[in-house]
Formats: sequence, C-alpha cells, structure tokens
Amino acid sequence: MAVGLGPLPTLHPVPGFELGIASAGIKRPGRKDVVVMRCAEGSTVAGVFTLNAFCAAPVILAKQRTQGTVRYLLTNTGNANAGTGEPGMQAAIRSCASLAKLAGIDENSILPFSTGVIGEPLPVDKIEAALPAALADLSENHWAEAATGIMTTDTLPKGASRQFEHQGVTITVTGISKGAGMIRPNMATMLGYIATDAKVSQGVLQDLLRDAANKSFNRITIDGDTSTNDCCMLIATGKAAAPEVTEAKGELFTKLKQAVFEVSMEVAQSIVRDGEGATKFVTVVVNGGANHQECLDVGYAVAHSPLIKTALFASDPNWGRILAAVGRAGVPELDVSKIDVYLGAVCIASRGGRSPSYTEEQGAAVMAEAEIEIRIELGRGKCSETIWTTDLSHEYVRINAEYRT
Repeated sequence: MAVGLGPLPTLHPVPGFELGIASAGIKRPGRKDVVVMRCAEGSTVAGVFTLNAFCAAPVILAKQRTQGTVRYLLTNTGNANAGTGEPGMQAAIRSCASLAKLAGIDENSILPFSTGVIGEPLPVDKIEAALPAALADLSENHWAEAATGIMTTDTLPKGASRQFEHQGVTITVTGISKGAGMIRPNMATMLGYIATDAKVSQGVLQDLLRDAANKSFNRITIDGDTSTNDCCMLIATGKAAAPEVTEAKGELFTKLKQAVFEVSMEVAQSIVRDGEGATKFVTVVVNGGANHQECLDVGYAVAHSPLIKTALFASDPNWGRILAAVGRAGVPELDVSKIDVYLGAVCIASRGGRSPSYTEEQGAAVMAEAEIEIRIELGRGKCSETIWTTDLSHEYVRINAEYRT
C-alpha cells in the first residue's frame, strides 16, 4: 500500500513537449505500455543514467544519443531489454528506426527507454504496431496518462509540477517518474522525465539535472538494488518568452533550479511512498558528520538494514539494531560516546547508550506512525545528509516472488 501518496496533483502542460500513450500488450493485453514523448525542435536535453555495469541496451543507446539532437523519447514497460546482448541492442535500434520512419526524422534523434523483466527478448513487433496510435495521441496535456503508462509494479502514478514568474513570463516545470522496487538509483530513479519551457544551454541543463538527482533520486532506497535501466531526463523546450539560461547564476537560474529541485524531490519521495509492500515512509537524517560521504555511509547502513526495516514493519522500537548499523558503517575512528540517536523527537540513545529519559512506550508510539524519522547525531563535524526509505514487509517478498508469474 502507498504511504501518504494520493492522486496526482495538477500537472501543468509544458509548451513544446507532447506525450502520447498506446497499448502494445507486452505483458498484458490491453495495458497502456508504450509512451512516446516529442520535444519541440531546438530543445536541449540532459540525462543521468544507471551506474550498473549490466546496463540495458536502451540505456547504452540513450547515453550515446543524448549528446546530439533529441526529438523523441520512446518508452516501453513490461520488458527491460536488459541482459539481452547484441540482439537487445539491435531491438532497441530497430524500435527507434520504426518511430523515426513514422515521424519522418533521423533515427539518431530518438532515445529509447525500457522497464520490466530482465533477460527476455524485446517484443519489437508489438511495439512497432503500437507506435501509430501513440503518435496520434500526442498532446501537451497527457502527462497524467503518461505517468500511468510508464508504471510497472507501481500502485499509483507519480508526478509533480511547479510554475513561477520571471519578468512577467510564466515558466513551467513538470515531471513524472516510475519505480517501486529495485530502487537504489545511484544516479536517478528507474525512469523519470522532467520538462520545462525555459530555454537552457545544454551544459547548464546537464549540471542542473545532476545536482537535482544527487539531492533527490540519489537519496532514496527501497531495497538497495540498483536497476539495470535507471534513467532520468530533463528537457528544456525553450518555448517560454524568457532569456536563455547560459550560466548557473542569476535570478532566472535560481528560480528554475528551485522548481527543478522541488519537482525532483516530490517525485523521488513518491517512489519511496509507493515502495513495494511499504507500510512506512522513513526519513533517515544524519547530522554532525566530518564529511558528506560518512553521513551517507551511516544513513545507508541504517536504511538498508533488513533487521531495522523489519522492525519498522513490526512497529518494534528495537533501537539496538540502529546502533549496530551505525557502528558497522565504516566511519573511521568513530567515537560512539558522542553519538545521539532519535526516533522522531524521542531520544533513544545518548552518548552511545540508552538515554536515561527513554521509555519503551515512547519508542513504540513513534514506530506506530506511518511516517517516521530516525535522526543520528554523530558529533564529528558540520555535514548532514538525508535519505528516504521504507520498511520491509511480507508483501514485498510476495510481490518479488511472483514478479514473473
């Protein structure tokens, strides 16, 4: 069940960016599982991609083609086209070529994206048959439909949108994502698409996306597994009547950065809220680190611990598991006598041991909530990091045990 995730908010259309959805029946007959996105001519496109060495064929192709002119993004669900070798690469190329022929453009201007089961041949014939319907469906108003079309084990579509004014011009940033399992992105979410009608040079756009991903998509984890297919794209169509952003400074860049960061953060947290089998949305805050990396090391040690995650599912304030995770995070010369640990506002451990004021009833009350914060004060410096994760439930096991059946 999704934790605190409701219907999609209003997703404002982005001038110059259209989305079309169709059914190829890749996994189930009748399911909307092919999404085509069209970028206006002159758009700039940035991308961040999985760090998994076994990355899927479409990821390899999209990384190569992002460096050039991009006009279309082609996404299919139900099949990851990963672990498929050279035939998988040829399948990705063929899918793009078929779309290019229908659209009358260069096939190198099409980026492919796939998500679903790993290791199975991509059913190109089914995708090709769905392309005319997807093209006919193209509209700037189809963000919500596309958010549903890119889902796999997600229970709800995910999206966010912001608008701001600059010198009397309204600028829009809208994004959607998918993901519920195999989530520790190490770059971005499994699939994410954000578009703006601002005009932004490619270099600035790439840096902006990388920074946004590092503070949002790269700070979430459900099961610690980095997918073979993670991709997140940021498209700037340039259709807004505002000056081009060519430097990472100034009022317009600052406003745009805030909007992109907010959209990224909202959709990234939506992935955690919709984590497979999740019953808890958990924020892990690590303060007082000597550097950011050790804060992340401690945060992920807590967020990935099966013992902590199962205790969260059981609403059991077994705080000793948190101390054990902090202690094995690999922080050099860690002085446990300086460490305080909190569940919400409740101090459960102080100076490396049980807090004198702590009671089991206090801890149980916090753990019974659907949204929980675990805060760790290291007492080593001034750096902080925040990670978002879930509990580990029976339902997670069932979903993944039955994923291919």
